[in-house]
Amino acid sequence: MISDVENRLRALLPEATFREKAPRYFEEPRGRYTGSAGLVLAPGSTEEVAEVLRVAHETNTPVIPYGGGTGLVGGQIAEGINDPIVLSVEHMNAIRAVHPSENVLVAEAGAILADVQTAARDAGRIFPLSLASEGSARIGGLLATNAGGTGVLRYGNARDLTLGIEAVLADGTIWHGLTRLRKDNAGYDLRNLLIGSEGTLGVITAAALKLSPIPAETGTAIFTIPSPDAALELLAFTRSQVGEGISAFELINRQGFEFLAETMPDVRLPFSDAPEWSVLIELGLPRGLPTEAAFESLFEAALEADLTADAIIAQSEAQSQELWAVREQIPEANRRIGSVSSHDISMPLSEIPSFIRETPARLAEIGDFRINCFGHVGDGNLHYNIFPMPGRSRADHENERPAIKRTIHDLVHDRGGSVAAEHGVGRLKVEDLERYGDPTLLAMMRAVKGALDPQGILNPGVMLRG
Repeated sequence: MISDVENRLRALLPEATFREKAPRYFEEPRGRYTGSAGLVLAPGSTEEVAEVLRVAHETNTPVIPYGGGTGLVGGQIAEGINDPIVLSVEHMNAIRAVHPSENVLVAEAGAILADVQTAARDAGRIFPLSLASEGSARIGGLLATNAGGTGVLRYGNARDLTLGIEAVLADGTIWHGLTRLRKDNAGYDLRNLLIGSEGTLGVITAAALKLSPIPAETGTAIFTIPSPDAALELLAFTRSQVGEGISAFELINRQGFEFLAETMPDVRLPFSDAPEWSVLIELGLPRGLPTEAAFESLFEAALEADLTADAIIAQSEAQSQELWAVREQIPEANRRIGSVSSHDISMPLSEIPSFIRETPARLAEIGDFRINCFGHVGDGNLHYNIFPMPGRSRADHENERPAIKRTIHDLVHDRGGSVAAEHGVGRLKVEDLERYGDPTLLAMMRAVKGALDPQGILNPGVMLRG
């Protein structure tokens, strides 16, 4: 069957579209899924994507959209699917237009996030979506998963940073939704339907992205704090002092520093004796409001309120980058240690302290573990990852992983939270969505899927069971 599909496509597409079946198309960062493909295709235009999907629709051939391959929930890996087409957007990487006066940039789906950030800065603006994989993650995948990152507190998720999208539907129809309008109430908001749909409703081929002015004054500091409760108090206090000038507010646990010291000794740690808890804060303020003075005032007030005992305020851009390097390298240190179970969760801010207090005792009923809890506490998103004790490996706990996951996710759900905060559902969390998702929501999702992809060829098995 795949030979017939290939013959049809070779008659329609340039030879450069057909890619070798390299291992990178079938692997994902955590190594939990291994895929396969009948064909790997990298179209060079929206029209070529449409040709691929028309043939796939007519032959009932599954299609797996593929961006930068950085997804952590298996959404880009076609495991257990017979001869799918892996459709990579890597050749569609152009910055089509930049409109500085409108604060808009139009990029194709294969554009790498770091390149988009550079194009924005060249125009005197910023594209504020920022995450650890920005050197390889592509815009199409970031929108398909509604990626978050460190700037959500101020700028929002990928969905909030998008004005319009161009996409190809399952039957090869092109949706020309690449609007730059900020006000448009003419019909359903299908842009927000496709963003976050993880390639199950259409293939995003381009997007009109919101840019923001570069803050005149930027600065970074790390404050020690006695507890997660103090983190929330410090966040509220910082907001009262600088309003929406907080660009990031990241919670870091001692375990993260210890993992860095163990696996990446070249990373310069901010404290010789790592505190149990700390927060990394970034401010972006208008001209005339120096961040260093704002941090000094904040530290004095927080010290008086017993919310901190020590702080390091970056005195230069280089020092700021050093502080951020600590936060950004924690996921790599985690990878080198090897987690038993990793969790991307969110909950109302006021629920975070009780969750952090209660969960270790519940996990201790299962076994002995190290816990690295860190993340974007300003927007309620924690990365709560479980690791083996020294001298043991994650393989020693593989049979305990389901109980760990269930315990953590139950505690999150009980607090009105989400078990898929910023990485999406993919294949990894389909069962979780069924367990914790509202039945009406799931019914509506199935109805939408059936309407836009009646044959179920787009990323089958992602978000919803096939």
